[in-house]
Amino acid sequence: MEMELILKEWMEKEKDYSISYSTYMNLVLYTEGHGYYMKEREKIGRQGDFFTSSNVSSVFAKTFAKFLIRLVENGEVAPNICEIGGGTGRFAYDVLQEWKQVSPKTFIDLNYSMIEMSPFHRNLQQKNLCSFSNVSYYTSHSEMGESFEGILFSNELFDAFPVEVIEKRNGILYEVRVTYTEEGKLAEVCRPLQKNIGRYLLKYNIHLAEGQRFEVPLAMEEYIVEIAKWFQRGVCITVDYGYTKEEWMHPAHQEGSLRGYYEHKLIRNPLEHPGEMDLTTHIHWDELKEMFSLQGMNIVWHKKQSEFLLAAGILDQLTGHQDRNPFSETQKQNRAVRSMILSGGLGSAFDVVIHTKHMQQLHLDQYLKI
Repeated sequence: MEMELILKEWMEKEKDYSISYSTYMNLVLYTEGHGYYMKEREKIGRQGDFFTSSNVSSVFAKTFAKFLIRLVENGEVAPNICEIGGGTGRFAYDVLQEWKQVSPKTFIDLNYSMIEMSPFHRNLQQKNLCSFSNVSYYTSHSEMGESFEGILFSNELFDAFPVEVIEKRNGILYEVRVTYTEEGKLAEVCRPLQKNIGRYLLKYNIHLAEGQRFEVPLAMEEYIVEIAKWFQRGVCITVDYGYTKEEWMHPAHQEGSLRGYYEHKLIRNPLEHPGEMDLTTHIHWDELKEMFSLQGMNIVWHKKQSEFLLAAGILDQLTGHQDRNPFSETQKQNRAVRSMILSGGLGSAFDVVIHTKHMQQLHLDQYLKI
């Protein structure tokens, strides 16, 4: 009921009693105390609504850790890691544990910063990482300082950003907005396209097919501009699921990708369970890379997560054994490694994109098996 009042209050500010999809997503996901991500409840894992790769097994973070350690040991980057949107802190915990064991000399100088908007997740991170004295916690990048050098990491960050939604009908582009009907139900309405959406489509040369529905990530663009200016030097790693421009034009993606996850069930209608459900979209890889490039960053890697993990040495974590117990730790770890690299698993659903800034050419073949 509280979320309904919040949404109606925002609709009343508009001439036609409708709000943009990005406003709707901002309100239902990020309103303090009432938005999905801002509530005091489990969101990730068995009790939540979705899983992440780092939540499934520590092999994911350990493999990344080995790659990052090699970069730091060879003096490529400063021993500073900044993770944006670290969820429960599981990835950070596994990276720090691995680092401490594998490279105790560089661990002494390692600083790990967590940027987290959600008070619930921030508390979880502080609780889960309390055994490490080299971790700092912030609500935004600006709180950390004027600039940052080192390793910038995010996993499933941009897929939770608010988006505008558009559709092409009878050759005309419309913005799809959200309103309440007279019966008190949330519904979509089509309105003329806003100028900032038109400018985005022109800038990135995007053309829709007839009947196509499409998400426009204006908030992602704004954030990348901010973060790339703040990020002065180092390696930026983005892990997420998304499509290239070519993939977006495939008939299978004609209806866009905005959807909800509620108690591990995919919900096609994003207007269901407002404030109680995670909302997500596939991100636009070509545009993301161009956004970073326009801010002076260089793309050095874009492949499937499974390819990155194989190149970074995930198979080294497979253990030979005579153990027949399927519930043993060894068996669990071996299953986790396989799930990360088999086609159709998590590894093929996600991409890993690596950018550098103000670095001499980074020869990845020195650090990855490529």
